[in-house]
Amino acid sequence: MNLQLPLITDPGLLKEIEENGKILEFEPGEVIIDAGQYIKMIPIILKGAVKVLRTDDEGHDLFLYYIEGGETCALSLTCCNTATASDIKAIAEEKTTLLGVPVRKHEEWMNSFRQWKDFVALTYQKRFQELLLTIDNIAFKKMDERLLRYLSVKSQQLKKLELPITHQEIANELGTSREVVSRLLKQLEKKKIVELGRNIVYVRDDLGDLLEQ
Repeated sequence: MNLQLPLITDPGLLKEIEENGKILEFEPGEVIIDAGQYIKMIPIILKGAVKVLRTDDEGHDLFLYYIEGGETCALSLTCCNTATASDIKAIAEEKTTLLGVPVRKHEEWMNSFRQWKDFVALTYQKRFQELLLTIDNIAFKKMDERLLRYLSVKSQQLKKLELPITHQEIANELGTSREVVSRLLKQLEKKKIVELGRNIVYVRDDLGDLLEQ
C-alpha cells in the first residue's frame, strides 16, 4: 500500500499506519458507525466521503458534517478516548475506502508521534468549527437558508449538480418534516435555483455564490 495522507508526512508514522491499519470498503448509504455502537477503530478516509449524523433517542438524525479523504472523525476519537458508546452515525455518502486504525495504536501514537498528536488536534479544531456552524444554522437561520446551505455543501462534497436524494431524506437530516422540505424546494424551483426530478434534486452551479449574497 502506497499510503498518502495530506496531513501526515512522518515516514515512521506512515509505516506504522500501513502496518496496523485495515482497509475497509463501503457502498453508498452503508452505515460505517451506528449510534450506540462502541468504536474499536479510528476511521481515516482514503477515498470517498462520509456524512456524520447526530441521532436522538427516538432515532431521528440531524446532519452535522462530512469527512473527506485524509480526514478522520473527531467524535469517533472522543468515544475512543472515553470508552463510551457512539452518539453519532457515520454513513458512506459515496463509494468509500477507509483505513481502520486500532484504538490501542491511537493511544500509543499520541505519546510516540508528535505528528499524530497534531493530526488529532487539527481534527478537533476543524470539527468544532463545523459544529458551531451547524448550531448557528439551527439557531439563527431560517429553514429555507438551511436548506440552501445543505444542498450547496452536498453538491460540493459529491462534486456534481445532480443530487440523488429524496425529500424525506433531506427532512430527516435537517430535523424537519417532508412537507416543509417539499414546499421550500417547490419555491426554489419557481426561482430557478433548483430543478426537481424523481428522487433527484438538480442545483445551479452558482449555488454557493447565492448564499454569499
